[in-house]
Amino acid sequence: MQKIKLLLVEDEPILASVVKETLEHNGFDIVHAADGRQGWEKYLSHQPHACLIDIMMPEKDGFSLVKDIRDVDEKTPIIFLTGKLGNADVIRGLEYADDYIKKPFSLEELMLRIKNLLKRSLPLVPQRNIPGIFSLGKYIFDYNRQELKHPKDNQSLSLREADMLRMFSENANKTTSRKIMLEKLWGDDNIDNSRNMDVYISKLRKYLLYDTTVRLINVRGLGYRLVCNEPL
Repeated sequence: MQKIKLLLVEDEPILASVVKETLEHNGFDIVHAADGRQGWEKYLSHQPHACLIDIMMPEKDGFSLVKDIRDVDEKTPIIFLTGKLGNADVIRGLEYADDYIKKPFSLEELMLRIKNLLKRSLPLVPQRNIPGIFSLGKYIFDYNRQELKHPKDNQSLSLREADMLRMFSENANKTTSRKIMLEKLWGDDNIDNSRNMDVYISKLRKYLLYDTTVRLINVRGLGYRLVCNEPL
C-alpha cells in the first residue's frame, strides 16, 4: 500500500525532528527541507501529496515558496505552520494555502488537520490509505485515537476492541478468519480465548447499531465479515 507523502518545510531543527518522527510513526512518508529553496527543489523532485510549510525561513520564505508551487500546481493541499498571529498574515496565507496552524501547536491538532484536509482534498485515495483512519458507512474509525465516531455517538474503544475493528476494517466486505484473529490478537485459539472474543464481538456489534448499512455478520464455519454500504 502506497504511503501518503508529505513535504515538511521547517527551519527549526528540533521542531522539524519532532514533527517528522510523529508523522512517520503514524504511517506517513516525510520529506524534510530546512529552508524555502530546498523546499522548492524537493517539491519538484518528490511530488508530495500535501505540504506543511513554515512562513519565516531563510533563503525563501513560506509565502514565496507557496506562490511558486501554486504557479505550477493548484491542487496539492498546503498547510502553513506559522508563528505570525496578525489577521493580515492569515488572510495572505489563505490566498494560496488550504489551512494554517499557529505555533506553538499540539501534534494531535496537526494530525487532525492533516487527516481532515486529505479527506477533503484526495477523494480518489481510499480512506484506509490515510493511516489508521477508516470510513465505515456513516462511521469514522480512528485506530490511533481508539475512537469510533458517528453523528449520533462517539465511542471510545479499548485497545483490544480497536485491534479487532482494525482487522475487520482492513478486510471490509471480506471474510475474516476467526482462527487467525484469535491467534493474532490472543496468541492462541483455545476455548477461553474464544469465549473472550465472543464478548468483544458483541460489544462491537452494539457500537455499530447506529448505521444499518454497517453489519458484523457471522460466516458459518469460517469467521466474520464486516459488511459496509449495503442497505438492509
